[in-house]
Amino acid sequence: MSRWASSDRGYRRHRPSPGPLRPLRGLVKPALVLLAAGASRRLGECKALVDLAGSTPLERLLTAGAACDDGPALVLTGAAHDELRAALSAPVEVLRNAAWEEGRTGSVLAAHKARPGRDLCLAPVDVPLVPGRVFELLVAHWMAAGQPPRGWLAPCYRGRHGHPVVLGRELLGDLEEALAHDPELSLRDLRQMADPLLSLESEAPEILDDLDLPTDLARLRARCQSR
Repeated sequence: MSRWASSDRGYRRHRPSPGPLRPLRGLVKPALVLLAAGASRRLGECKALVDLAGSTPLERLLTAGAACDDGPALVLTGAAHDELRAALSAPVEVLRNAAWEEGRTGSVLAAHKARPGRDLCLAPVDVPLVPGRVFELLVAHWMAAGQPPRGWLAPCYRGRHGHPVVLGRELLGDLEEALAHDPELSLRDLRQMADPLLSLESEAPEILDDLDLPTDLARLRARCQSR
């Protein structure tokens, strides 16, 4: 039996080995993309820049995502572009999605155009406490799976899939073509186009966080303080 097991939801799952993972030489890792284009209206302040135990979601994800490509991370902005650009001191590339109000799909397409021919690791600032180990495992298992050009890899905690996700370079190209025919195409639709659809078992509940409301922020701050 393959180490990628079939599931009834279409995903092929893999439970990571507890041993060390060896990086594969000569292969290009996925490029890190932080999605931070939303207006944070329900939160009432820019969620990418809120304080979480002395660090912002942007800072935390840039640090945690260090396992991705060695090149500069790409930060997709929108409503708070000027504020975010001023706050970023790390060597990153900042790109504004002018159509940010139309949803996250446009930011993913903009990232694909900025990193053509690259697999992308997409990390939304809505999920700010993802540990670095999750990024490491995702990258390692994406590489071990052969970097499937139309693949999709998501972490899974107790049967629920979360973020970040890795998308294959050709799948991203499919997105550009599909949007030309259907501007309303969502990322959920794109996931249905993926082959293979991969899932990595994770022990990190942080992959399911959703920073959306003031109550969410209070909960995340309390968790940070209890560590």
